[in-house]
Amino acid sequence: MEDFEVSSQDGLSISNHHEDNLPPVDRGKGAYLFLTACFMLEALIWGMLSLFLGMSFILLQAFPRMKLWAAPIGFLIMCLAIAMSSFATNTGQLIVSQGVAYGIGASLAYAPTIIFMDEWFVQRKGLAFGIMWAGTGLSGVILPIVMQWLLNTYGHETALRVWAIVLVIMGGPLLFYVRPRLPISRSSRTRPFDFRFLWDATFLIYETGNILEAMGYFLPTIYLPTYARSLGANNLQATLTVMLFNLASVFGCVIMGSMVDRYHATTCILLSTVGSTIAVFLIWGFSVSLAPLYIFCVFYGLFAGSFTSTWPAVVNEIRKKSPYVEPSIVFGVLSTGRGIGNIVSGPLSEALLDQNAWKGIAAKAYGSGYGPLIVFTGVSAFLGGLGVVARSSKRLS
Repeated sequence: MEDFEVSSQDGLSISNHHEDNLPPVDRGKGAYLFLTACFMLEALIWGMLSLFLGMSFILLQAFPRMKLWAAPIGFLIMCLAIAMSSFATNTGQLIVSQGVAYGIGASLAYAPTIIFMDEWFVQRKGLAFGIMWAGTGLSGVILPIVMQWLLNTYGHETALRVWAIVLVIMGGPLLFYVRPRLPISRSSRTRPFDFRFLWDATFLIYETGNILEAMGYFLPTIYLPTYARSLGANNLQATLTVMLFNLASVFGCVIMGSMVDRYHATTCILLSTVGSTIAVFLIWGFSVSLAPLYIFCVFYGLFAGSFTSTWPAVVNEIRKKSPYVEPSIVFGVLSTGRGIGNIVSGPLSEALLDQNAWKGIAAKAYGSGYGPLIVFTGVSAFLGGLGVVARSSKRLS
């Protein structure tokens, strides 16, 4: 494999290499093949890796030549972790295999897609990220059906082994295209890390909103099938709630991605915030039959599902104040914040549902026993727009 140099600082060319000899940005076979590979890897490997991504980005920026090998090595670890989990006989073994090992492998495989995106796409970077992140929604439509069939037909051991093989077959060949655009010299040196952005008010506001939004974002996909069954849905009808959400998020991510290339970060966050907040309070909160519940799933997928597609615009705002910060590091911290919100939301949601508060007292879905959960999700979505409030008060430029 030939050597490459990765530069995430505004796509600066390496000495002795002319831009005319490099593949074009925003277009061309190389860029589109790279984006296709990113989309498929997003669909295949995204899971509980948010907390590992930050360290992966730091590691790859500290040792640039590892970026070439991180994706195949991480992908191999991830596939082996899935296969080994099929032999697990207790919870501890599952935590090590599907939790720790899978998370480390997946984060190593995923990190280069974020790092190299800066080189392959410039003017249409937001759209490129939106298309890539739409892979998660697509997998959320297809994989539950396939995995449920495998589990019901062959059991969890065979299902996990089959999935590991599918990962190798579908994802393995695509790793060839997850490569940098700029050639690397062996004598390249990395710029010292700039972490001063972590204490910048602009970043803290965005990150706080990001964490607060994540605390409620994942709850509907967890509890919607159960709520649908409480309305009389069968298993297929209940599963359809999550499938509609994921399908809508595919389109939401692409649309939002195209918007962040044109508008300020807070404008995009405002759209996601208003849409998801209204969907939760006015549609889910009044859904006492399946039809309006399905409508909620579509709207929530479009608006809330596209929230992370605002991150490229957030990174641009951070780099206006800290021009030497590595974009991948900012992405890693944002992803870690989202992982924290996801973890915190679990115990909170159980507490909210434990007492069946408001049941038989409040109207519509608010009185179904899920009322506190609905309100918490809506408030969380609203607080995700914290950056918009800060900008209106002149705290953000």
